[in-house]
Amino acid sequence: MSTIGDRLETVRTRIHEAALRHGRDPATITLLAVSKTQPVEALREAMACGQRAFGENYAQELADKADALADLRPEWHFIGPLQSNKTRLIAGLAHWVHSIEREKIARRLSEQRPGEAADLQVCLQVNLDAEASKSGLVAEALPALAEVVAGLPRLRLRGLMAIPAPSEDFATQRRAFARLREMQEDLIRRGHQLDTLSMGMSGDLEAAIAEGATIVRVGTAIFGSRRVAGHGGQGL
Repeated sequence: MSTIGDRLETVRTRIHEAALRHGRDPATITLLAVSKTQPVEALREAMACGQRAFGENYAQELADKADALADLRPEWHFIGPLQSNKTRLIAGLAHWVHSIEREKIARRLSEQRPGEAADLQVCLQVNLDAEASKSGLVAEALPALAEVVAGLPRLRLRGLMAIPAPSEDFATQRRAFARLREMQEDLIRRGHQLDTLSMGMSGDLEAAIAEGATIVRVGTAIFGSRRVAGHGGQGL
C-alpha cells in the first residue's frame, strides 16, 4: 500500500513533467496539499516529506490544526467559502485566502488582520460556469471587486482561483482554465499586479499547468479519500 510520501512524490512528478511538457519552469508551480478532514497525523507525515503548504475549507478545522501543528509552522491556505462570523479566525491564522467573492468579507479580513502579521495574500474566486453549487463571483463582477480588494490595507491581491465544472477531456479542461487566465490578463491590463492562478486539482492539474497555474490544489491524490463524511465544500 502506498504511503503519503509515495503519493506526494507521484504528484510532484506529475507537476514536474507537465511543466516541462508545456515549456514552464516547475519551480514556478506550488503544490498545495488539500488536507480538509484529514487527521493531524497525516499532515505531519506530509511535512516530514517536505510538504509545507496546506489548504483547509473549514475555519474551525484550520484553527484546530494550526494549534496542533504550531511546532512545525506550516503555511495555511484557506480555500473554502468564508462566512462573516469566521473572518477574524482566518485573518489571524491564514497566510493565504483563495476564496474571496464578496467585498464585505475582504473588508473584514483587512480590518481583522493582526498588525504584527504580514499582509494576507488573497485571490478572488470566480464561478466560471455560474454553477449554483459552487462559490465564486461571475466574471462581470470581477473588475469592480479587484479594484476594491487591491486598495485594502493588510491584504495583497495576488490573483484568481476557480474550480471548473468537472470533465475528463483534456481539451475541455484547458478551455476552462484558459478562461480564468484570460480574466487575469484583463485585470493586469487594467493595472493590477497579479502573479497567481490557483487552479487545477487531482484530476486536471496537467491542463491547469498548461494554461499557467501557479498553485495546484491536490487532496485525494495525496491523502486518499476524505476521512469524514457529511462535510460540504468544494471537492479537490
